Amino acid sequence: MSSAPYFFRQPIRYMRWASHEKPAIFYSIVIGSMGPVTILAAPPIRRYFGDGPRPKIPLTYPIPKGPRQIPEGYDD
Repeated sequence: MSSAPYFFRQPIRYMRWASHEKPAIFYSIVIGSMGPVTILAAPPIRRYFGDGPRPKIPLTYPIPKGPRQIPEGYDD
């Protein structure tokens, strides 16, 4: 029988044991579980700090007004 505590009986004790005995697995699960939380928490935090909506990307090139200026000095 293993000396590791069971997760569903003593979750805090199990997490403490796992953080000491298997740190790579434990902390990768902790960091991975923060992903879905970040999806829900990041947009309100960004709005709080003033990061507004992005400007739309232009789909056409603006045509300048007036006659076209032909560059000089680049003749072959």
